[in-house]
Amino acid sequence: MIMMNSKAQLAVDVIAKVAEGRLTIGNATKLLNKSRRTIERYLHRYRKVGVQFIIHGNTGKAPVNKTPDKLKQTVQQLIRVKYYDLNLLHLAELLEANEHIVVKRETLRCWAHDIHHVKRAKRRRSRVHKHRERMEAAGLMLQMDGSPHRWFGNKKSCLIAAIDDATSELFAEFFPSETTAGCLKVLRSIIEKRGIFKTLYVDRAGIFGGPKRSNFSQMQRACEELGIEIIFASSPQGKGRIERAFDTLQDRLIPELRLNNINDMVSANSYLRHVFIPQFWHKKLTVKSKLNNSEYKLLPPHVNLDDICVIKQYRKIRNDHTFSYGNKFYFIESPLKHSIAHQKIEIRSKSQGKFSAYFAGRQLKINEVVEPIKTSMEDIEIQKKLDVLALADKLGNVSEASRLSGVSRDTIYRHRRLIKEGGIDALKRQETPNHRHLNRTDDEVEKLVIEFSLQNPHLGQAQVSRQLKTNYSVEISPAGVRYVWLRENMNTAALRLAKLELLPKSA
Repeated sequence: MIMMNSKAQLAVDVIAKVAEGRLTIGNATKLLNKSRRTIERYLHRYRKVGVQFIIHGNTGKAPVNKTPDKLKQTVQQLIRVKYYDLNLLHLAELLEANEHIVVKRETLRCWAHDIHHVKRAKRRRSRVHKHRERMEAAGLMLQMDGSPHRWFGNKKSCLIAAIDDATSELFAEFFPSETTAGCLKVLRSIIEKRGIFKTLYVDRAGIFGGPKRSNFSQMQRACEELGIEIIFASSPQGKGRIERAFDTLQDRLIPELRLNNINDMVSANSYLRHVFIPQFWHKKLTVKSKLNNSEYKLLPPHVNLDDICVIKQYRKIRNDHTFSYGNKFYFIESPLKHSIAHQKIEIRSKSQGKFSAYFAGRQLKINEVVEPIKTSMEDIEIQKKLDVLALADKLGNVSEASRLSGVSRDTIYRHRRLIKEGGIDALKRQETPNHRHLNRTDDEVEKLVIEFSLQNPHLGQAQVSRQLKTNYSVEISPAGVRYVWLRENMNTAALRLAKLELLPKSA
């Protein structure tokens, strides 16, 4: 049985009429839009095999260059299990590098579409922005930003990155969050690796200063000391190069960290610094600047980054040469020729809560002032009990000690027994969780409130109080209903419904 579409049926009808002499070859060429040579070839085959002339000789046969089905199944299984979060280009690269499988892009796209595992690009509403050319030389401008994301593991972390506007050279490091210390560390790594650059292009986050911080921040202060100008972008598109870099990093870096079983920040920073950036980013995404000369300047010998890339705060010195920092007092022990009372001291914060104090560029020796600890009310009560027991031992008469101290004889005997059993700590006030207060609602009323609330979980406390009074003649205030709910952890409709589902269902 021969299956033909409308186009093939038309060709058969026309050629049959030509063979019967009812149609000329010239008219057939116009009807089928074919050349005369093709019509003559069709006519020759029609007279030889009949209507089968319309069927191509390769119909039903597998192409010579067809990819084996086994390879297709292997690649689709790898996509499902191992490479499910990669785009097509990244997938083709890793298949060739890790699995030694080379597949054409279009073939790979068809295979991925067949199992509905195609990672599509984000579609956003397009908005026209004015194009800005790259800077002409490296070091003229760097863009910096942070990207909080689940880069590895289940917890969010922040990738603080900076990119050279002229060459797209990337500097990046993972931190627990976007902090001033993290930005200063990235800034320092750039200067140590390349040198001091001209301008830094950032957003209007308070961490970089700007109007949110009254034009002051630690980053702004450090850049001013290094001679770096900060430019604040008015929109994310203004610093689009670092924003697009984060898109690429989230698209490629996350799957690679997962495939390498990296779940901690130290390993992630090591992979980013030694593998991803040098082997992928700098080889494929960096470009040459228009001008060969670099605008990075070497750090002057007299400039110490330890004095700049730190968090600096200032405290006022008291008359006794002490100052407060971190809810603690510190005394200046360095020998001073003149008093520096009422002057400002510079605090340079370091990692793990450590800091050092400077005055006029000179580091000062300081020590923490240990203040006497105030006695707590509990210690005072224990001391009173011990004084009464000491009075009883001194007099040798519990009755006389009770009369002089105003403490009952039973209490004195009980305190003696507690010290004998558990020492002085036994005199501390003990909690009584099972004690029932006299003004607490009766057990029967509480049970009725719980049962009625579970039967009507959507009623509020005022409605429950009113209906209990109407239907059961039980007097309980709305506040009393709420106290019962709080004790039973059913103070919301959702909690009451959840508790109702846990109750055994009656047959």
